[in-house]
Amino acid sequence: MGVSKTDLFTEQQNELALVAKAFAHPARVAILEHLIKANQCINSDLVEELGLAQATISQHLKELKSVGLIKGTVEGTSMCYCINSDAWNGVKKRLHGLLDSYNPADCC
Repeated sequence: MGVSKTDLFTEQQNELALVAKAFAHPARVAILEHLIKANQCINSDLVEELGLAQATISQHLKELKSVGLIKGTVEGTSMCYCINSDAWNGVKKRLHGLLDSYNPADCC
């Protein structure tokens, strides 16, 4: 197994790659879509909404939280999750910058 060479890339490139990895699973995309639509969500609602096991949902939430796309607060015995708007806007800005930097006239 090869060694990751993340030290060859900028901090911004590494961060964007981690966020892109978080978007790389359809369950996480579905979770994000549900959180955007609901503007907040209790973990058990996601189990009902997506039809996945509680443990599976929890693992996907952990991945999304680890890259900062969502944040969670304790409400009684449950966790309430929502989009982390600061992180979301930062990712949006970086993705727009990357996608907008392409100029088709420059290609062969």
